[in-house]
Amino acid sequence: MASRGPWRRGHGARVMDLVADGQVQPHFISLGAGVQSSTMALMAAHSEINPMPTAAIFSDTQWEPPQVYDWLAWLEQQLPFPVMRVTAGSLREDVLRKQNADAGRFASVPWHITNPDGSTSMGRRQCTSEYKIQPLIKARRRLMGYPPRVRIPAKSCVTWIGISIDEAARMKDSLERWNVNRWPLIEAGMSRHDCLRWMDKHGYPAPPKSSCIGCPFHSDAEWRRIKANPVLWADAVAIDAAIRQPVRGMKGEQFMHRSRKPLAEVDLTTLEDHGQLNMWNIECEGMCGV
Repeated sequence: MASRGPWRRGHGARVMDLVADGQVQPHFISLGAGVQSSTMALMAAHSEINPMPTAAIFSDTQWEPPQVYDWLAWLEQQLPFPVMRVTAGSLREDVLRKQNADAGRFASVPWHITNPDGSTSMGRRQCTSEYKIQPLIKARRRLMGYPPRVRIPAKSCVTWIGISIDEAARMKDSLERWNVNRWPLIEAGMSRHDCLRWMDKHGYPAPPKSSCIGCPFHSDAEWRRIKANPVLWADAVAIDAAIRQPVRGMKGEQFMHRSRKPLAEVDLTTLEDHGQLNMWNIECEGMCGV
């Protein structure tokens, strides 16, 4: 585990002061079921992060690969606090229906777009908010006993977010006055690799990468892992073909892969596949699209 660094003097210190003063309760974990949030939850189970969380909340887009759901089922058995699964519906099905979780608009995912004039762009990223963040907000209200539209007093709860020091730029204060965000891994000065070392040290397997099957932020390494599973690959290729037709208000063609080619036609081979030596061996760690 890395030593504590300067991160402890920032947001984490303010949160810990509130906790020490007894000003904020209860504590919830935003559980993505990937490396960082899983490590954070297990560290809490080992009492290495305090206080003990009231619950962990997993927002399910219903489009994660099977290994993520298998991991989540295993993780639930290791934790002394409950894991609450919530969902706004199936992102995959809403993409096919060209509507959002609220059924009022199209499901906006930041696909890679080629416009009629040859320029390129990306779609709006509403999927994270509507299928991850909003279900989490509703679950916290429900767990605290506050119905919709009922005012919640300021700083009524703390939410732990699994951001490590190598992702510190993603730290943001809560938009809800009744919630305080906390980043325990940053308080501990831990990187993603520190999380993996912690898991290994305690005899736990490495968690799978948590992201939607059709996420446009996948690295080629992640696409290769998906392609190794014929069922997952067929699903991704089918949805990629389905999004090519523009939704209303758009004129460009949409693609899952950043090359802006049909997924089935993308060359995902490596230098080694072509008999060359890869001197870099660089692989995305999933920092872009969590």
